[in-house]
Amino acid sequence: MNQWPLPRVLAHRCGGTLAPENTLIGLEFAVAHRCFGVEFDVMLSGSGTPILIHDETLDRTTTGFGRVCDTPDAALLGLDAGAWHSGRFAGERVPLFADAIRRCRALGIAANVEIKPAEGFELATGRVAAAVAAAGWAGADRLPLLSSFSVTALAAAAEAAPHLPRAILFDALAPDWLEQVRALGAVGVVCNANRLDAATAAAVKQHGFGLAVYTENDPLRARQLFDFGVDSVITDRPDLVTAAS
Repeated sequence: MNQWPLPRVLAHRCGGTLAPENTLIGLEFAVAHRCFGVEFDVMLSGSGTPILIHDETLDRTTTGFGRVCDTPDAALLGLDAGAWHSGRFAGERVPLFADAIRRCRALGIAANVEIKPAEGFELATGRVAAAVAAAGWAGADRLPLLSSFSVTALAAAAEAAPHLPRAILFDALAPDWLEQVRALGAVGVVCNANRLDAATAAAVKQHGFGLAVYTENDPLRARQLFDFGVDSVITDRPDLVTAAS
C-alpha cells in the first residue's frame, strides 16, 4: 500500500480565506488555527522562477497586470499580493517557491504542491518545480506531495525527482483513473469533493491509493468524507474543518 504523506486537513492556497491566497502570511494563519497541512500553487515566472500563484494572470490577486509567464522577477516580486484581500495584508509579496518551502519546514507544515503550469509550460514547470522541491525538502522527515491536473507536468516532475510522491488532480474521477495513476507511479488522487461519492472513494481505497478532496468548507460534509475513507480534505476554512477532523 502506498504511504500517503499528508495530514487530514489542508488549508487551501496556504491559509484558505483567512489570509491572502498563496502567501507566506497564509502559512502563519494555517498554523495559528492548528492546521499543519497546506495546499498551494506553483507556476513559473517570466524569468523561469517557480513562485506561488494560482491564476495565469496577475490581475486578480496582485497589483500587477498581464500574464505571469511574461512577467520577469524584477517586476513580479515587487507586486502587492495582499491588499486585494484586505488592508491589513497590504504589502504582502508574491513568494518564491523556495521561500515557501523554508517557511513550511520552519513551521512544521506538510505541503501539497499543486504544479500549475501556464499553457505551453507544462514540461518546464513540472521539471523545475520538482527539482526545487527536492532540494528544498532534502533530508526532511516528511516529503511534499506533488499534484497537478497536467499529466505532462507530473511526468516531468517524476523524471526530475522520482522519489517525491505524486497525485493526479481530477474534477470527477476519470474512468481510466487507475491506469493513469499506475502509469505515473502516483500514490493517489485529488478530486472535487462535490463529485465524490462513497462508492468511488471505496474503489480508490480498495486499490491502496491515497485520496484527497478539494475544496470542502462544511465540517459536517468533511466528516462524511472522512467516513468515506478520504485521507485529506482541502478547505478554505481550516479554522472550522480542523476542529471537525
